[in-house]
Amino acid sequence: MRLYSWNVNGWRAAWRKGLRDWVAATQPDLFCIQESKANPDRLPAAETILAGYDGLWAVAERPGYSGVATFSKASCRSVAAGLGIPRFDREGRVVITDCGDFDLYNVYFPNGKKDHERLAFKLDFYAAFLERINARVAAGRPVVFCGDVNTAHQAIDLARPKENAKISGFLPEERACLDQWAAAGWVDSFRHLHPNTVRYSWWSQRTNARARNIGWRLDYFWIHESLLPRLRGAGIATEVTGSDHCPVWLELD
Repeated sequence: MRLYSWNVNGWRAAWRKGLRDWVAATQPDLFCIQESKANPDRLPAAETILAGYDGLWAVAERPGYSGVATFSKASCRSVAAGLGIPRFDREGRVVITDCGDFDLYNVYFPNGKKDHERLAFKLDFYAAFLERINARVAAGRPVVFCGDVNTAHQAIDLARPKENAKISGFLPEERACLDQWAAAGWVDSFRHLHPNTVRYSWWSQRTNARARNIGWRLDYFWIHESLLPRLRGAGIATEVTGSDHCPVWLELD
């Protein structure tokens, strides 16, 4: 099973840049997008459909903001849009899919750069999310989660760690949340398989950073450690353009 996750930085823009053709050529079993910035009810129907896939969208109350969607083939079943926590769910950040023998959480984690209030919101989201997925595992349900985490975990995960040590996205308190994930049995699939590989998934559009590969690894697939025997691959599709992020992927038996 091959899963892809991509912050497309706007569904409409990605559609114009060939998203449908890329999906048709790649044929992921599951395809998760973040930052859709769109409500499918307000788009032409033909521009919300990926042939062969069922889609479930989480839409933000604020137009043109946030939003995620998961597209799955017939073997999967949509479960919910949101965590059941209104302050988070009104921003359209989570879609949950039943993939048979595991749950998939497609998540657009908050950005904390705006101010201290948004940083606190981001940290609260991290804590609530970890509590939710830990409870699912404790109930006997394996979980995979993916998306734009909006934090680079380790120094290897961004080009200029010293210069960004006081910038949201690489703050100690943000990175500590990811440490808590790892301590609770969650595995960063890419780093597990590629412990020393330097590769990024996001580049600033302001400074021609992608051409110079001055980037950050902000996009992840995390799996619970109980799924490690099924892990067959994980990667970052840096060759795919169309957004300031590129897709990341996971392969499971």
